[in-house]
Amino acid sequence: MAKTSMGRADALVVGIVIAVITACALTPNFLDHFITISKEYPYLSSFVKFAVLCTFGEMIGLRITNGVYNRSGFGILPRALVWGFLGMGIKAAFVVYAGGVPAFLGSLGWTVTNPAELAFGSRLLMAFCISVTINLTFAPVFMTFHRVTDNHILATGGTIPGFFSRPIAVGKILQDTNWQSLWGFVFKKTIPLFWIPAHTVTFMLPPYFQAVFAAFLGVILGVFLAFAALKKSAA
Repeated sequence: MAKTSMGRADALVVGIVIAVITACALTPNFLDHFITISKEYPYLSSFVKFAVLCTFGEMIGLRITNGVYNRSGFGILPRALVWGFLGMGIKAAFVVYAGGVPAFLGSLGWTVTNPAELAFGSRLLMAFCISVTINLTFAPVFMTFHRVTDNHILATGGTIPGFFSRPIAVGKILQDTNWQSLWGFVFKKTIPLFWIPAHTVTFMLPPYFQAVFAAFLGVILGVFLAFAALKKSAA
């Protein structure tokens, strides 16, 4: 019965994904509308992109590791809310670092008026420099904050009222955090091996595609981590 139920859930999820992709593909001038909205409402659109895609990625991760897309206390809605605000912060960080790193490099002698006009090799190097900088400075803080909010969601029952029922116990959560795992795997391995190369690609893209690509990267990494957790538990 459980397998049948999950088979139906899987079919429903796949059906929804196909329906959304089909609707986007059949919508006249969808790409033009997407670009316009991303340009005119960069932070609101980033909120939606991260809230939907990254939360869906976490649901897929839960399906891989626990066989279900949702469970009591998981907190789809508070996770979506947190991801939305994190998405706005990531968009702001992209703006700051995409402008700040070229300015810093200019102070060292590599003056670039318009990065988009650089030759491919130079653009790739610039994107790599931005990716390294953002991942060595902003990313660890972001990842730690995300770990804190995840624990708060689990501790407050996975509901929106529960999430706001008490202040986030940042000090206690940080005290109880498995720093060996956070440093030894999340920081030490995913940043250099996944995020720096992946965000090098991100900063090669036009700004209006960067947020949605970054959200997709979160989905991909979540799936990879879920399979890694399965492999580790089976070992």
